[in-house]
Amino acid sequence: GQVGAQVAAAAAAAEGQQVPPEGQPGQTAGAQEAEEDLPEWACAYCGIHDPACVARCAATGKWFCNARCGTLPASCLVYHLVRSKNKEVVLHRESPLGETALECYITGSRNVFSLGFVPVTHEDGQNTVVLISRDPEVLASGRKDFDWDMDQWQPIVQNKAFLSWLVKVPSDHDVVRARHLSAAQINRLEELWKREPSATLEDLERPDVNVEPDPVQTRYEDSVQYMQVLDPLVGLEAEHDREAKESQQRSDVTVTWDVSLNRRNVAHFYYPQEDHELRLMAGAELRLRLPGSGGGGVHTDGKKGKKGAKGRPGKDKSGEWSAIGRVVKISPESNEVSLELRGRDAPTSITLGYAVEQVWKAVSFDRMRTALKLFANDETSVSGYIYHTLLGHDVEAPAINALPPAHISAPGLPELNHSQAEAVRTVLSRPFSLIQGPPGTGKTVTSATVVYHMSKLNQGQVLVCAPSNVAVDQLTEKVAQTGLKVVRLVAKSREDMVSSVEHLTLHYQVANLGTRKELSKLMQLKAETGELSEKDEKRYRAQLRAAEREVLQAADVICATCVGSGDPRLTNFRFRHVLIDESTQATEPECLISLVSGAKQAVMVGDHCQLGPVIVCKAAARAGLTQSLFERCILMGIRPIRLEVQYRMHPALSEFPSNTFYEGSLQNGVGELERVRDDVDFPWPAQDCPLMFYSQMGQEEISSSGTSYLNRMEATTVERIVTTFLRAGVHPSQLGVITPYEGQRAYVVATLLRSGALRQALYEEVEVASVDAFQGREKDYIVLSCVRSNEHNGVGFLSDPRRLNVALTRAKYGTVVLGNPKLLSTSPLWHALISHCRDRQTLVEGSLSSLRQCMVPLAPPRQFTFRHRLGGAQRDARRGRENRSSDHDDPDYRRGFASLPRNSRANGGMGTAPPPPAINPYDYFPRAPSNPYALGPAGPGVFGGYGSSLFTQPTDGAHPHVT
Repeated sequence: GQVGAQVAAAAAAAEGQQVPPEGQPGQTAGAQEAEEDLPEWACAYCGIHDPACVARCAATGKWFCNARCGTLPASCLVYHLVRSKNKEVVLHRESPLGETALECYITGSRNVFSLGFVPVTHEDGQNTVVLISRDPEVLASGRKDFDWDMDQWQPIVQNKAFLSWLVKVPSDHDVVRARHLSAAQINRLEELWKREPSATLEDLERPDVNVEPDPVQTRYEDSVQYMQVLDPLVGLEAEHDREAKESQQRSDVTVTWDVSLNRRNVAHFYYPQEDHELRLMAGAELRLRLPGSGGGGVHTDGKKGKKGAKGRPGKDKSGEWSAIGRVVKISPESNEVSLELRGRDAPTSITLGYAVEQVWKAVSFDRMRTALKLFANDETSVSGYIYHTLLGHDVEAPAINALPPAHISAPGLPELNHSQAEAVRTVLSRPFSLIQGPPGTGKTVTSATVVYHMSKLNQGQVLVCAPSNVAVDQLTEKVAQTGLKVVRLVAKSREDMVSSVEHLTLHYQVANLGTRKELSKLMQLKAETGELSEKDEKRYRAQLRAAEREVLQAADVICATCVGSGDPRLTNFRFRHVLIDESTQATEPECLISLVSGAKQAVMVGDHCQLGPVIVCKAAARAGLTQSLFERCILMGIRPIRLEVQYRMHPALSEFPSNTFYEGSLQNGVGELERVRDDVDFPWPAQDCPLMFYSQMGQEEISSSGTSYLNRMEATTVERIVTTFLRAGVHPSQLGVITPYEGQRAYVVATLLRSGALRQALYEEVEVASVDAFQGREKDYIVLSCVRSNEHNGVGFLSDPRRLNVALTRAKYGTVVLGNPKLLSTSPLWHALISHCRDRQTLVEGSLSSLRQCMVPLAPPRQFTFRHRLGGAQRDARRGRENRSSDHDDPDYRRGFASLPRNSRANGGMGTAPPPPAINPYDYFPRAPSNPYALGPAGPGVFGGYGSSLFTQPTDGAHPHVT
């Protein structure tokens, strides 16, 4: 690292201070200065061009200054690096350090977000500073090999700007005279640069640049408009996802080779997680490439070669070997990835020079778009009632004739409480229903009971879906306990993964099907040889398809992810009864995949007070793709049935979430004595309230990804708390650490493994994950690391009420929240939580062994209100036949009203006047006359007619908002 010596020389006189004496002032980019007069190193945002105040992004070649211009939350330089996901900068040749790339003195790493400095005193008494990477191994090397005091390490990017002795901060005079752009303009410019790197500010005025997709509506005129709005959003998300994955590749990877038990080649290599926007997970697919070397056969991208079948590794025309494999293991300590490759042909004698890429697949997006087309064009895709309900049309609900038994609980499952039993009875009598399941209220048991009765009361199979494999597996297990024949359909790429419901999976049941002797022999032959002859392969595929069809047809219930429900193996199946669990975590097109196989009765289970779907494309998110179908149904006036008794949390833990997010309606099904562990000695400030806010004042830092944050002090405190719990006898699998930021997650994992005082194996079992990863799950004890701690009152997405709701409702016995109360209290939501803890004397500071009441002054209080958007009537349901050929003549699938011809749409197409709204006989009061296609939330007229016997929520009809 030559830069280490250069920085040391330049900063020799600056030890102990971050701002050296001012140099000669440079020119400013005055507002009156013509654009063409600016030098090439002028800031691409604001035009400031003092050489000491600017640096060049090594990836884009553009120059940026170290000032916060306009409304930017960071300096221009840092903001560009974050937005463009670049991490290397080069100083100007006329800067005090000269034309220098900032890099680590030990490793040469140039990631400025992981670089910091330590002061060093040489033998001759000279004081210097040295740039060092934050990597724990590098810090350990600096301490061991150079005897540097690594406790004094500080990042070179602080408060979202570079330290001024590296890149000078422009004067206020220069900033005032600079060009001022809004954050929105800069964001648009950054997006344009991705497509056109040479674009200028003037290009922002082009008509084609400012095109925004049409936003989602609350109600739609017809399915054509519905498809025209949602299909482009799915396309935007697909393109963004593709670009994100394809851009994440690593070169010069060193590989060690191994052979798995099934005799496949396994490649082991280092893949640092934090450097990437998308975190790698077990089961993910990666492409391993070796330029100009390796095996034979075919290229792995699925193009057939001369010898082999689709998908085996081999060379392409350029002589490059590549293969696709599945991640079977990721070591949290070393970030070593184990990749099991398809096929047997790999250059195992070569270990250097590989490249690793993430594989992007369009399958999920293609299935969403197919579902939108089916919904628009196939009248048998859903019943006429569900069709109009999803579009927001006010239509009369058909009657349902099925009568559930008096004893509603299902065999093999726990007895239902009153609200659960009422929810089951209600949804069985309606064609379209929403069940809201707050944390710990037993919605999985309730859902399984609904599925059981759907199967028993109706002729035909039930389709059970959820957006994630974990949620599907949990529900599959519960449904199977009722004695129904259940098949869990998993993607082909996940068939080798270990699962708690392995015995229920389609591939397992097919492999153990005693009626298919020939198939068993071909399977065994393929397992032994790795491939079959062309003739045997054809027979194998035919036999496999027949066996899969046999198993699927014999099932009472088929379980799959929402995307998995569009699997080609289910093409000819009709599902009249559909239940979608965790539906609030799925996008609307994702849910639609599960509905368009003939749904006549649909139940959507979720909680709109918890996290919604994750959308990575900002344009699609702005247009409303983040809104789930569950939420839109509530906006249309369809009122969810809420489960009310929680069985997870200590009553003191449920108090704040219940009062804040559920209007105080949550009842406790467990008492204090059932949620106190006398054998666990932990220093709770109040023994009757195992909820503690532990004040932490350490500063946040931008993580090495540039797009996340970490807080080293909080990470150290997390280790001490986890160690205390482990020493007290808590099993590590019942400890969870939640943090909203990926940078902190990675740093906490490293801190636990590196600094933990107990056996490393114990810390490896402690789960450290994001809020999203913990949704739907529980632990005995939770430690929540908030991370954010800065001087600019920025709390980021910590202010999202749904995120806090999930984080606070995961623990059964106790929750410890780590955060900066002074900063967090600037958010009304967090002020409410911190005040809640202060009132109970659980807002504390100090060491764990001597906690004391925290006296940090909080921000002035502001009112926080979180209210549900409640809607109108629930609807009714009807059972249908299973013969697809009869669906075209089935009146339930007619989309027109009774007065319209059979094949016409209810509204006669876009632009045609709709029929008058129908009166729903199941409402206690008639709905207020209104345009059934009016956009926006339902009016007050739709709230009438809800008695407390059916619905146990307040009926204030208020819309959710945060003040």
